Amino acid sequence: MTTDSLYRLRSYVKSFFDEQQRQRLRRLQTLRFRRLQHIVFRAVFGRNLRALALLNGTDKWGEHWYARHYETHFAPLRLRRLKILEIGIGGYEDPESGGASLRMWRTYFPRSMIFGIDLYDKSVHDEHRIKTFRGSQVDERFLQAVLDETGPLDIVIDDGSHVNEHVIRTFELLFPHLRHEGMYVIEDTQTSYWSSEGGSSKELNSTSTTMGFLKTLVDGLNHAEFEQQYEPTFYDANIVAIYFYHNLAFIGKGPNTEKGGRRAFQAKR
Repeated sequence: MTTDSLYRLRSYVKSFFDEQQRQRLRRLQTLRFRRLQHIVFRAVFGRNLRALALLNGTDKWGEHWYARHYETHFAPLRLRRLKILEIGIGGYEDPESGGASLRMWRTYFPRSMIFGIDLYDKSVHDEHRIKTFRGSQVDERFLQAVLDETGPLDIVIDDGSHVNEHVIRTFELLFPHLRHEGMYVIEDTQTSYWSSEGGSSKELNSTSTTMGFLKTLVDGLNHAEFEQQYEPTFYDANIVAIYFYHNLAFIGKGPNTEKGGRRAFQAKR
């Protein structure tokens, strides 16, 4: 079955239930037979992240179209032993709701440990290779306690509050603890343009917005080409790639030590 067929089938089945009934079905899927679901989903759709997103009920395919970009960057890493942290487990204050993305990642990365952070207690979702923590994404002490338990991380996905100030502060606190060759992902960057979340549709280069902040990191990728005397910042020296998609950004970590290209450029002339 293709992803498109699966999407149409899910939409067709959903049409027979009202919202309250759909919530009951989601709760049943969340709380019952999770191990069996994982085994079946892995056997049939283990490499297809879009299908896993649909089957687990995440918004990463259908409401958003993030899964295809995740596949682009994560497919080569799928069979590695990684430590992956997602901020925002879902379901708000309901302890039994949410966890869909954690289970999706657990199936897609069959050798990895999946961690989740949320303001609310989501420990009901803890199971084999999934561990949750309760706390704020901008609480430095809490994040350090999480890191003390997890160790250095390979992938961080910020799907938390989406408040611009929170997103930037969380990046400042966690990016230094990402392993080299790691990837830091920020979802729902559209809030950069929403005043309700601290964004702006007028001051597009404001460094107080997520997109404005990320733009300040772009030139640092090429700091070796600057003509003036320049001391690279931590980000200049440790970011090797930034990818922007619709409402989504990936920041690749690694030693940015490539030498300037002026001499090679002049040799071609």
